[in-house]
Order: sequence, then C-alpha cells, then structure tokens
Amino acid sequence: MAATVAEHLVRRLREWGVEHVFGCPGDGVHALLDACDGADEAPRLVRSPHARSSAFQAVGDARFGGRPGVCAAASGPDAVHLLDGLSAAKPDRVPVLAVVGHRRTDRNGPQRPEADPHTDPYTLFRDVAPDFLETVTAPQDLADVLDRALRTAYARRCPVVVVVPEDVMELDCPEPPEPPEFPRPPAGLGAAPNGPGRDGRTASPSAEALERAAEILNSGDKVAILVGRGAAGAGEEVRRIAGLLGAGVAEELPGKGVVSDELPYVTGPVGPLGTRPSYELMRDCDTVLAIGSSVTHPRFLPDLGGHVRSIRIDVEPTPDGTACPPDPSSRHVSQTSQASGHVSSGSPGTPDSPDEPDQPCESGEPEPYDVELVADVRETLNRLIPAIRSGERGREWLDTVCDNVRRWEEVLDRRARLSADPVNPELVARLLDPLLPPDAMLTCEPGALAAWYARHLTLRPGMHGALSTGSGAKGCAVPYAIGAKFARPDRPAIALVDDAAMRLDGLEELSAVARHRHLWQDPRLVVAVWNDHGPDRGAGPGYAEFARSLGLTGVRVETPEEVEAGWRTALAADGPAVVEFLTDPSVPPVPAHATWEQLGAAAAAVLKGEPDAGSVARHAFKAKMQEFLPGPEAG
Repeated sequence: MAATVAEHLVRRLREWGVEHVFGCPGDGVHALLDACDGADEAPRLVRSPHARSSAFQAVGDARFGGRPGVCAAASGPDAVHLLDGLSAAKPDRVPVLAVVGHRRTDRNGPQRPEADPHTDPYTLFRDVAPDFLETVTAPQDLADVLDRALRTAYARRCPVVVVVPEDVMELDCPEPPEPPEFPRPPAGLGAAPNGPGRDGRTASPSAEALERAAEILNSGDKVAILVGRGAAGAGEEVRRIAGLLGAGVAEELPGKGVVSDELPYVTGPVGPLGTRPSYELMRDCDTVLAIGSSVTHPRFLPDLGGHVRSIRIDVEPTPDGTACPPDPSSRHVSQTSQASGHVSSGSPGTPDSPDEPDQPCESGEPEPYDVELVADVRETLNRLIPAIRSGERGREWLDTVCDNVRRWEEVLDRRARLSADPVNPELVARLLDPLLPPDAMLTCEPGALAAWYARHLTLRPGMHGALSTGSGAKGCAVPYAIGAKFARPDRPAIALVDDAAMRLDGLEELSAVARHRHLWQDPRLVVAVWNDHGPDRGAGPGYAEFARSLGLTGVRVETPEEVEAGWRTALAADGPAVVEFLTDPSVPPVPAHATWEQLGAAAAAVLKGEPDAGSVARHAFKAKMQEFLPGPEAG
C-alpha cells in the first residue's frame, strides 16, 4: 500500500535527523500528527498546549540540540500563533522549520494556496521566513521542497515555512529519491552550525585577508574580543587567541557561555543589560576582534570608523546584509569566501574586479570593519592563531581588565544584598549561581530578568543558556526549557520566569511539563518565578501551590533567609519543580554605563507618573552607590 504525503514527510524528517515534531491538533495537520503518532521511530510527536508553545518549543529544541527544530500548525489562527516563535528565531539565527497545514489548494492556479488574505500563509509568514516559504502543490514535489527548506534553515540559520494543503497531505505519494548529501548540523549542547555560508558551501578565508587581520591584531595594545552565538563550538580557539593577544573577552547576550564566565578576563555581556567591565573594555580598547557577532547594540561598541581598528569573523556577512566595496582611500577591506582567494566585498562567489569603480553601499554607510572574514569560525581562528605574536605586550591592559572584573563582582554582591520588600530580585539570581548543576541548561525571559541572568550567573563549561534577545518574545522561557529537555533529556533545565510570563501562558506550560516528565531520563526541570505583581503578591494561592496540584514540587519563598533553601529544595527534587520568590518590583536593573545625571533625569521622569516611583529611585541610587564603596562591605 502506497504511503501518503504525510507519512513520507515524517520519513524525510527522520532522514534529516529530526527527532521531534512539536504541534497541536488542528484542521490541515491531523494527517501529519497521526503519521508521527503511528511511526515506530523518530520523529516523535510532542503535543503542545497551543501553536505558540509549539513554535517556542521547536526553538528551544534547536537551541540546545544543535539541529533544526520542527513545529506544525494548522492554517488560520493557529498559524498566526506561530509568529511569536518564528519572530524570535529569525534575529537570534535559529534554524526552525514550520510545517503549516492549509484547507484548500488551487492545482491550476499559482504556486500558492488561495485563501482569505488574513490567513494566507504567504501574507502571514513573508516577513519572518523570507529565506524560504513554499507550498507543496503535488505529492511528487514533497521531497524537493522539504530538502531545500531544511538545507536553507541549516545553512542560513533561519526559520523556514513549508505549506502542505490538507488535500495534498492525504494523497498517496511516490517513493522519493534518497536525500542528497549535505552537511548536517552538529548535534551538541547549544551547537550553532557555522560551517556552510548562505550558499551552503564551506567558507575559507584567503591568505591575504588572514595576513591583514594578523597585522591589525599584532599592532594593537588594548585588544577587545567580542563573541556572539556564531562562535559556539569555538570556545577553545577564542581562549587561545585571547591569551596570545592579552585581550579581554566581552559577550553578546546570545554568546554568553561560549567562553567560560569563570575566566578572569571574561567581562560578561555588552549592551543595555550588560556589565560595567564590558562597557569599559569597549570604551577603552584600540582594537576589536568580533567573533560570531551580530552587533545588535552598536552604540555600546567603540567608534569602529575612528581610532579603533577592527576585524570580524563569522560565516555570515554583517547582519544588515550590506557589504561595501573597499574604498582605496580608506582602511576598509572585507573578505568573503572565494575559491580563488581574492579579497572581496561582494556576495559569496563573486570576486571584485580591481578595474571596477567603487559602488556605494545600499545602506549608504561604509562597512565598519577593517577586515571581515566571512568564513568558518573555527577554521579561521586556527589559521589566524599561528600568525599572532605572543609576548608581554598589553600586560598592563589585561591586568586592568581583570581588576575591573573583580571590582564588578564586589559591586554585584553588594547590590544583591541590599534590603528590599520582601526579597531583592538580584539576591535570587546571586544565590542560584554557586548552586547551578554543572550540566545545567538555562532559559530566561527578556526584561529585568535578563539583566540578572546576564550579570549574576556564571556559565561554566558544560552549561548553556538561551533567551530571546532579538525580538524580546514574552513567555518563551518555559517552552524553551521544554524543548531543551527533549533535545537533551539527560540534563537538568532551569527556566527563569517573571510573573507576567506566567500569567500569559505559564500555567498551561506547567501542565505540559507535568504531562511530559516521564519521557526524560533526568526529570528535573525547575521553573523559577520572580513574583512581583504588586500588593496582592502575598495573598491567595500562587504558582507553587498550582504546581503541587499537578503533582510537581512547589516551593514558596517569602523572605531573604529562605532563598538559598528554596533553590536547594527545587534543584534536589526528583522531578519538575516550581520555586516561587516574592520579589520587590521596585528594584530596577540599573544600566552599567548610567551616570548620576542620567539617573537623576530618569528618576524625575518616573516620579511624574508612577505611584511607587520614589522607591524605584531610591533603589536605583543605592545600587549605583555600590560602585563607589572602597571595599567589599555593604553600604
């Protein structure tokens, strides 16, 4: 008996190494979900509370599994709910495949379903999946469309969408050809595929570009390294080149943990939620080496067009997609992957002719980097390292960087121990840090929680973290953690969540955790809730009690003295646990670079419209004051 399109779709996903499909029932995808349920092998179906959760879980699976995540949803409202997850995947460069069912197709019309504009998948997904959005209009097209979709998701690290109409899903499908050979994503904790470029080929820098990059780095006295998620898997190479250069290492938030935060010269995240040492590192350096960086906060970087020289290494060109031809009167040179080894600035595969006149950038701005090596990160670093001269240069710079890191740790400790009503939210994160399991997978909500995660948690070797940095998607932490548990069921996961996220979808997600826990070898999934929702936070049943009603461990922490014990109880539980901390909503995440004048202006603005503004201002000034105390004692 011939297999249906839905059954062949499941087989093709298996051939690509997909282990799970996250989805919920709906018109247009019943056949796919039934095919997953009926299969004796992977991919297994993970039933989600709703489509929004399906997309976030697929992102979590991709972030921690190192392979493209796959979610499925029906057209109409369910498809709309995929947008949050796919919008989070796009700027964070996460490979995700969304299979969208559709109730009607027009075989004789254009290569797309005919539908109401409000539910037309092409209208709906064209912004979040611009790299690949296609419809399977006939059974024989399935293998080709799916192969190209997964190839694109992997090579370009992006979300892709495949639409399969309901009537096509149920048709018999001819046996497809074997999938073509293509590099598969490396399966590993938090691995980010960085081998092939946008055209799917392995990129390699030319000798000329490497020589130019080494010349710039060797001439620098105050070198700063900035790592992003694109450097995942190259942590050892980053450590080696940092040691040779005497460089400090700052992190973009998605790159936290690429290099161990325990190293004395790792200054922490850079950006509005970053650390003071990273701000000082970027402010005072004379050379920047950006590795796998998407430069999401350029205003926190030095003036790359001024006195600071710069190199960027990544498999993708600069995030804005523009790469300007070099101006002979400037220092700017951009290198892309070329078999011929030419120094180039165009798209991969098209070397520039030296006789061609310079063309303006599409953006109207010159490329900021002196040398851009659009190539495999690990290979490029391994070829660059032998050309770096080691020595005592920059020793005073490195000592200053390390001193700044030590001083900042004292400041953070004092801030965490400032009094609050009832619990200081910084203290909650501070006391978790030494208790983190060595193989912990952490997920975090955006906002103030991301600041506590960025500043107080030390990601050591074997740990990995993920959060939505590009879109700031609310309610992502728990489904990310669920996806992480399916990607790595033998590791503990910890989701850092605020009250707003729990009120959005958190209770449904806890129900999903209770339903799935028997599928994980290590059943530990800790959901930590910073409950700061105002005067009523201490009254009535809370999240810990709801967790207990589901058969999970539930812990409620109401005083600072109970914080450490609450963490220990949740982490020692023999299954999923919810630990609920009643925290003070008036403790703000003071920007590390904020001046007294800026704090004063912000306080004056807040005082005009917030009833509790006086308390917020007091906490902000007390936090800032800790930077000026002479010793480790609290002020």
